[in-house]
Amino acid sequence: MELTLNHFLILSAILFSIGLVGALTRRHIIIMLICLEIMLNAGNLNLIAFWYYSPNPDLMHGPLFTLFTIAIAATEAALGLALVLAIFRHFKTIDLEQIQDLKE
Repeated sequence: MELTLNHFLILSAILFSIGLVGALTRRHIIIMLICLEIMLNAGNLNLIAFWYYSPNPDLMHGPLFTLFTIAIAATEAALGLALVLAIFRHFKTIDLEQIQDLKE
């Protein structure tokens, strides 16, 4: 069985859906960050698949955009973890259900 563009698009849609459902239903900050990373990686998979199956894959636009989004994702993860540490130091929990007031 040969892999086609549709296989990658379906896999990307499944990964994005899993990430979206996880980000919307979970209240744990770390799990929400992981779900955001899954959604970003689904986008990266789309970029690479469209690049690979494009009529001119010699142009490196897909991998360059993917490297850019990986850099953005690393920045987002670092900022997210810094926020988690700050919230934990202040509220002594990272459960969003227990954090009701940001003015405390």
